[in-house]
Amino acid sequence: MPKQDRGRSFAGGDVSSKEIVVALERQDGKRERATFPNTTAGHKLLLSWLARHGSEVQIVIEATGIYSLDVAFALQRAKGVVVMVANPRAIADFARALMQRSKTDKLDAEAILEFSCRMPFVPWIPPSQARLDLRSIMRRICSLKLQLQQESNRLHAAEHADEITPLIRRDIKTHLQQLQRHVEKLDAQAFAVVCADIELKRCYDRLISTRGIARTSALHILGELVILAADMTARQWVAHAGLDPRAFDSGTSIHKPARISRRGNHYLRAALYMPALVASRRDPNVRAFYEKLVARGKTKMQGIVAVMRKLLHAIHGMLRTNTDFEGQKFFTMEG
Repeated sequence: MPKQDRGRSFAGGDVSSKEIVVALERQDGKRERATFPNTTAGHKLLLSWLARHGSEVQIVIEATGIYSLDVAFALQRAKGVVVMVANPRAIADFARALMQRSKTDKLDAEAILEFSCRMPFVPWIPPSQARLDLRSIMRRICSLKLQLQQESNRLHAAEHADEITPLIRRDIKTHLQQLQRHVEKLDAQAFAVVCADIELKRCYDRLISTRGIARTSALHILGELVILAADMTARQWVAHAGLDPRAFDSGTSIHKPARISRRGNHYLRAALYMPALVASRRDPNVRAFYEKLVARGKTKMQGIVAVMRKLLHAIHGMLRTNTDFEGQKFFTMEG
């Protein structure tokens, strides 16, 4: 694979939840490497470091959902920097072609640098403002609902404690009413954002065709999915949600059952839980899949998690093919 034109510097960044490991090849061919915190302050340090290495830098990072999005925005806004957000599968396949056998953040950064130097470069196009607005609104609703639950718990405790004055009980009730009004207002704004965008409305209509997914859950799921890279596979969606199984084996004596990794988007996992629970009770095909797992010895929670994972596969296919949910395919589909 020939290298690209040397009129610029090339860089590759391995992005994790806590840090960004960057490998850079200068125009003179010399290489450097640095690590930065994956924070707003760390992004500024990264940009300053890149600016010292040439008037234009071409950098590739992997699409890692919530961990890479803010980094991508910071790089995309910077003068003299062009960024590509690559499909993780493409990076992994490229690393295998390089016969990379070990996997560390530093080696991953070097592999991504080689990808930046040798492979066709496609500049990243940020998600539309409507998609970012939808995600922000729905995450704010999640935060307010958490406060609602906490205040509800306080009210329950206050109503069973004689030493707490009626004034405090009334104050908690007033706050609960205010929070509920905020949630309702934001929900209306989120739905308006969806209805004003043709593509978002199309995806929303596909989602609510699924038994178990109504307006609220559709908005939450959509808000997390529409900012992901368009070429991500269903399995990459599953990994992004932290629903991918992780085995734990050590030596010959420790063989724990596989569990989901939980290393991913907890907002998306939470948004999928109630739809999976409802579908496993009310959709005959989903229920058959769930009951088969329980009959094989899975716990009820493991069965629901499996439904969540498979439901995400189904949603991926529905949005890609612009088709409604088909329950008869759920039982036999891969995933």
